[in-house]
Amino acid sequence: MRHADPILKARSLPARACAAGFSLVELMVSMAIGLMLLATLLVVFANASSARGELERSSRQIENGRYAVELLSDDLRVAGYYGEVNVDALAAPAALPDPCSTVATEWAAAMPIHIQGYDGGAGAPACIPADIKANTDILVVRRVKTCVAGVSGCEPTIAGKPYLQATLCNTDVTPYVVGPFGTTAFPLMRKDCTTPAALREYLVNIYFISTNNRAGQNIPTLMRLELTGSTMAQIPLVEGIEEMNVEYGIDDDGDGQPDAYMANPALYTYAGCTVCTAVNNWSNVVTAQLHVLARSPEPSPGHVDTKSYSLGTDAAGNAVTVGPKNDAYRRHVYTAVVRIVNPAGRRDRP
Repeated sequence: MRHADPILKARSLPARACAAGFSLVELMVSMAIGLMLLATLLVVFANASSARGELERSSRQIENGRYAVELLSDDLRVAGYYGEVNVDALAAPAALPDPCSTVATEWAAAMPIHIQGYDGGAGAPACIPADIKANTDILVVRRVKTCVAGVSGCEPTIAGKPYLQATLCNTDVTPYVVGPFGTTAFPLMRKDCTTPAALREYLVNIYFISTNNRAGQNIPTLMRLELTGSTMAQIPLVEGIEEMNVEYGIDDDGDGQPDAYMANPALYTYAGCTVCTAVNNWSNVVTAQLHVLARSPEPSPGHVDTKSYSLGTDAAGNAVTVGPKNDAYRRHVYTAVVRIVNPAGRRDRP
């Protein structure tokens, strides 16, 4: 029988001793340090995620506010554009036109009133939906498209849509024709008196703020009603737009520059004025000052909006102030003064 070498046995004992595991205390200390590091990383990640979310909400609020003002400004700048029609020769209507009208003769009569508004929504036309946000303005812009129907980059003529045709032929008796394509005769000619004159789509755009975005969410949204011929189509434009107030610059001496700003030009008058009717005052609007309040699309955790926001004046000349809302949404007011180029430019003096 063989016996283990006692020397080898003695040498193997230190090796087994060195292979012993951590003690319970060492293990608990290691786990505690690891948990502390993990908690620190989680806090850093949570803070970074929260900051990123807040930055995204702020960015969307800024983008939406600026985009809303840009949309309104772009349309206002070309209000009253009717191609080759001599607008100064048009007869003013007897009363302010109905922007919801789908009658072609009423479209033609309304052309001198390039812009129209309803301060605080008062007296809103019948086509405005019931979910309009209370005490917000309604803005109406009339014009034609700046491109000719059917040319490159411009929509072709569509049956039922309204179009305007203006003559350039000196033998044409009728200066212009407005009506839906397909049921209206467009007989006018270009300067050569043989080529049919161009058609431009006639536009009536009505801007208002709805309490929902038409997607099942109660988010205040800038909306537009567009004249399609037989109906007014609703188009959601920008979410998060809570308030809109417009002040109109009225030119009462014909030089193309505003002499007064009013939230409702129909009420404007001055000493000795004999032509300060609602129709005449609206036709003299040459600028518009926009005040738009935009909010973030989502609430910010831990934030309370205690601010008040100034949005110009109302029809009585009183300051329009909203807030504090005392909710978790962040808000900002965006303003712009827009020159309505066509009526203002025709009055410019050298």
